[in-house]
Amino acid sequence: MPSENPDPRVRTFASACRAVALLLGPYAEVVLHDIATDRVLAIWNPMTPRAPGDPSMLGELDEVDPTAPDVYGPYEKALPDGRRLSAVSAVLRDDAGQPSAVLCVNLDRGPLEQAAALLAGFAAPSAPRPEPLFERDWTARMNDVIAGHARARGRPLERFTREDRLAVLRELDQAGVFAVRRAVPVVATALRISRSTAYSLLAELKHPAGP
Repeated sequence: MPSENPDPRVRTFASACRAVALLLGPYAEVVLHDIATDRVLAIWNPMTPRAPGDPSMLGELDEVDPTAPDVYGPYEKALPDGRRLSAVSAVLRDDAGQPSAVLCVNLDRGPLEQAAALLAGFAAPSAPRPEPLFERDWTARMNDVIAGHARARGRPLERFTREDRLAVLRELDQAGVFAVRRAVPVVATALRISRSTAYSLLAELKHPAGP
């Protein structure tokens, strides 16, 4: 076990490494590398046949020196089986501030990408809305129009100006919404204005003031 390794660096960092491996397992491996010998000191939850004493092959950290950054990444790596990893590496220094070991955490991105694709499939409609089912649903049309104006203006309904509301009512009128009996109170509620304000704005649309 890594915790039984006689190397003092392993004894020092074993608890932290094991904690990270437990938190991210089984989708991440944690590896402690010896910079001087470029070999693996210890490994938790290995994703490959590597074992302590094997070559580290830390190509991405060839330039480690006392003045180099202590944290690298996240950067992308790949396993021989094609799995893609997100990796971070941290230089661990001794009491004199000299690089002593490198801690690498390699996270398998596959499960996360699969979960993201699954959620995206649920979230995004895969087919257009069946218009024949909605052509008489004037409330759906009303909601589409109001939401479209809110997105275009980039502000909530409570901050709509008088001109904003006139533009919404004009489009709803052109869509035939106000031909529906008792549509005005519903539109007023959706726009978060009073019925009297809605009727007043509609009257202005029908009979605009002259110059």
